[in-house]
Amino acid sequence: MKKVHIVPHMHWDREWYFTTEESRILLVNNMEEIMEMLETNPDYPYYVLDGQTAILEDYFAVKPENKERVKKLVQEGRLIIGPWYTQTDEMIVGGESIVRNLLYGMKDCEEFGVPMKIGYLPDSFGQSAQIPMILNGFDIKYSIFWRGTSERHGTNKTEFYWETDDGSKVLVQLFPLGYAIGKYLPEDEEVLQSRIDKYFTVLDRGATSDHIILPNGHDQMPIQKNIFTIIEKLQNLYPERDFFLSKYENVFENLEEQKDLVTLKGEFLDGKYMRVHRSIYSTRMDIKAANTRIENKITNILEPLASIAYRLGFEYHHGLIELIWKEIMKNHAHDSIGCCCSDKVHREIQSRFYLAEEKVDQLINFYKRKIVDSMDTTNENDRITLFNLLPYERTEVVTTSVMTKLKSFKLVDHESNEIDYEIIESKVTDPGLIDRQIVHYGNYDPFIEYTIQLKDNIPSMGYKTFFVVEDDDVLKKITYSTNEIETDYYRITVNSNGTLNIFDKQIKQIFTNVLRLENGGDDGDEYDYSPLLNEELIYSDYVVAETKIQQNRFRVTIDIKYTLAVPSNLVKRKKQILDGAVDVHIVVNVPNHKPRLDIKFEVNNQAKDHRLRVLIPTNIASAFSLSDNQFGSIKRDVVDSAIHFWEEENWDERPDSIYPMLSYVGLINDDFGVSVLTNSTREYEIVGEKFDTIAITLFRSVGFLGKEEMVRRPGRPSGIKLPTPDSQMIGKLLLEFAIATYSKEENVARIAKEYLTPVVAYNKIPFDAMKLNESGVKTPLVFSFFKEYSQKIVLSTLKKAEKVDKFVIRFYNSSEKAEYAFLQFNDEIDKVYTVNLNEKVKVEVIVNDQQVGINVRTNKVKSILF
Repeated sequence: MKKVHIVPHMHWDREWYFTTEESRILLVNNMEEIMEMLETNPDYPYYVLDGQTAILEDYFAVKPENKERVKKLVQEGRLIIGPWYTQTDEMIVGGESIVRNLLYGMKDCEEFGVPMKIGYLPDSFGQSAQIPMILNGFDIKYSIFWRGTSERHGTNKTEFYWETDDGSKVLVQLFPLGYAIGKYLPEDEEVLQSRIDKYFTVLDRGATSDHIILPNGHDQMPIQKNIFTIIEKLQNLYPERDFFLSKYENVFENLEEQKDLVTLKGEFLDGKYMRVHRSIYSTRMDIKAANTRIENKITNILEPLASIAYRLGFEYHHGLIELIWKEIMKNHAHDSIGCCCSDKVHREIQSRFYLAEEKVDQLINFYKRKIVDSMDTTNENDRITLFNLLPYERTEVVTTSVMTKLKSFKLVDHESNEIDYEIIESKVTDPGLIDRQIVHYGNYDPFIEYTIQLKDNIPSMGYKTFFVVEDDDVLKKITYSTNEIETDYYRITVNSNGTLNIFDKQIKQIFTNVLRLENGGDDGDEYDYSPLLNEELIYSDYVVAETKIQQNRFRVTIDIKYTLAVPSNLVKRKKQILDGAVDVHIVVNVPNHKPRLDIKFEVNNQAKDHRLRVLIPTNIASAFSLSDNQFGSIKRDVVDSAIHFWEEENWDERPDSIYPMLSYVGLINDDFGVSVLTNSTREYEIVGEKFDTIAITLFRSVGFLGKEEMVRRPGRPSGIKLPTPDSQMIGKLLLEFAIATYSKEENVARIAKEYLTPVVAYNKIPFDAMKLNESGVKTPLVFSFFKEYSQKIVLSTLKKAEKVDKFVIRFYNSSEKAEYAFLQFNDEIDKVYTVNLNEKVKVEVIVNDQQVGINVRTNKVKSILF
């Protein structure tokens, strides 16, 4: 007999078109009914709590007295929780975020029992190629998902193995019809049979065994109390099948016995049978950009800085850092970070990101202050300390501020060497803003805040300190205006329309019309871009830009302003009436010493229903793009071959080659590469007649959560048709990205990591509104923790281990062959181990003269504990 596993569950979007608070009220109600059923009915064996512990966190905020009831049911194996904290998006959420989602989710589970050891993501919009490796890093060998597969991946079956480049593998049970086919099963036998017949046709065709799943649940669905009546009716209707309440693990136990299951590799982003929304990566770009920025601050700045502080004798604030991670992970569920939500929910998401970023910024500042305040020196001068949070020495141009009452000063390092610097600007600052106690005692002398630029070598994973010493010389601004731009790597001219022509002296290439804008109508919704048919796109070719160029010995700044005239809405766009506008302000900083352009792009949008992209020509005619995913890189065809037959095969959505990245996307040939590095937008497409241009989406402006019958997505609305006027993105938006050119031998992942890990500074002066007592710790003026020698390995993060007083370094190899990571520690170290992503020890590593060497396969992440 065929076995039908009826698995009771509820899919719990914490928010969507409804708010978290609305769903919490339902949650309290549903949890009471679930626990009552499990406690009073021994024939009701299991209930799956959607694979995420944030549900419990929300529930216990209201009902803390029920923790013991929950714990008892979990330990009995009847209430099934975890392994995630929230059901993460996989495409635009960073690798460390996904790791922490499992880390904190499983930590939450430990309080009550054991987690469900299944990578359960039944509704995420596509599956990242690196997920099996991440799941294996937590000793998880099973995966359940729904969206993104089709036969062209290599099978028409719903059970298969899924493998990553490094050999990690999970056994997959696909939901071919989603997680809700068993929702609200009716007692009317005719209606029940009509519905189930359709399901069995699909489920039987895809199954490789006699075991199939009928998930009995839906979004916010209460427990189906009459399920035993339903089972009795199903048994009568289908006597050749055996129906029973079950759990997902039971299905995998049977699948483990199957022979000859196929093994698939890669990401799953096909919208043939279910929508994956390939252009959702640019909806509500303000929220998307905030997530990118905060993720990078935590992993690239905060955690390594906290680790240095811990090494020097200060507390590592696990509790504060976990609060930050959980704040942003509440936003990482597919609907939340996808931004296919109501405006009210988007405001909640923005608020969480605002709180998280404030926590990150303040904790970063606190650690810098504790280290610099505690320096072992008799020098009473103010000081500036520069922190390099990458594991190799860096000679960097740093822009920072000096707050002082001095009219003139010099910078002197710990060996009394004077360091050259440039003043960019200065402004008078009221002393009450520095420390109100100054004003309280009658001292109204103003401070001067100097923005300065300096260049020096900063130690690996460490810092260097400079003293601010009074000087007799008059301070001068050496910055000068120019129309001729030349650095060590580039010659640049600015065109009248604000685009750039760039000659790269290293690779001997001329790139023309860099930063050209493309604008088109968007008749889509929060899920998908939808162009107007036969529309003539608008380009920034004929705008008149106001340009200001300044250069000093360290860098060039190009300031560009103009207004792009666009239609104010779709009606005007169809009539080609340009009555709306996007004000554009671009600031390009070009360091003299490296081949990179750092770009801040501020737009003030005053039009509706359109998409704005910036175009980066590369001179590389390409068949594929190279971008990053979690702890690795991925090549994607510039044209998805399914574009030629999607309508014939009746796909749910058109497979446009719009893709996500995390920190970079580039094109490369046998001689050189050009990449866009991002600290904001994560959506790109390769365009142009020769597919030689990177199009980066700056924003999409839409007014509905869901719409029906779109050009590229026919049929029903996704979500619901709810007006979302805030998603028109009226107002200002700031985006940050960079353009890098490099030789073929260079590692673009490291170039991107360096862009996203700026040298940060702290200026110590005798005043601070928030007082601290002396720490009792003495820190050196110059410090280096360790050094990494490989040119291919990329640091993911450095942190303190969760449960032991040791450090975890995590790094990965995104190059095309195996590489060695060589770490040289500057102190005597204890034993070193490789550990899983869950920080459990795997094997001991040989240490030779404080040096460790570890082989890392391509697209592999590795962690070591020391």
